[in-house]
Amino acid sequence: MRWVHFASILLVSTCLIGNLGQSIQAQDDTITITVDSTNFRFDPPSVTISEGETVRFLWSGELLPHNAVDRGGAFDSGEPSRNVDYSFTFETGMNGTYEYVCEPHEDMGMVGTITVEAINITVEEPEPIVTPSSEENSPAGPLTAVLAILLTLIPVTCLALFEKYRERAQNME
Repeated sequence: MRWVHFASILLVSTCLIGNLGQSIQAQDDTITITVDSTNFRFDPPSVTISEGETVRFLWSGELLPHNAVDRGGAFDSGEPSRNVDYSFTFETGMNGTYEYVCEPHEDMGMVGTITVEAINITVEEPEPIVTPSSEENSPAGPLTAVLAILLTLIPVTCLALFEKYRERAQNME
């Protein structure tokens, strides 16, 4: 009887771990740049990203107001502020180098650089449509775990009830 409990726990764990692995693979394509107000610098002062990625300028509670403005006009976080949460996504075709400044502190050297690398886009022939087999088309993650629990607990419960019924029948004899 204990092996059935062990098997059900193992089955449920396997289903959940498979779902967690999928979640871990999803990555956030955002780079965050903050302010080092003690040195009037952006932190980090330069970043390298790929087209399609996002740069987020984030600071709050700064003593002095800051902003981030691209010298070429591609992005502008707005008026200088002590609290900024501004994001800009560099779309396909925006590869190159972007120099940006904090307007109130540009003369103090508060300048940053974003290098955007081109992504390699190749046009491929479409692959033929293949109907997935029943294994490939199975439900994933939590649904699988719930089904596994139900399919394991029902027979286990029936076995336990049968054992109790059989013990009572033997005791009555």
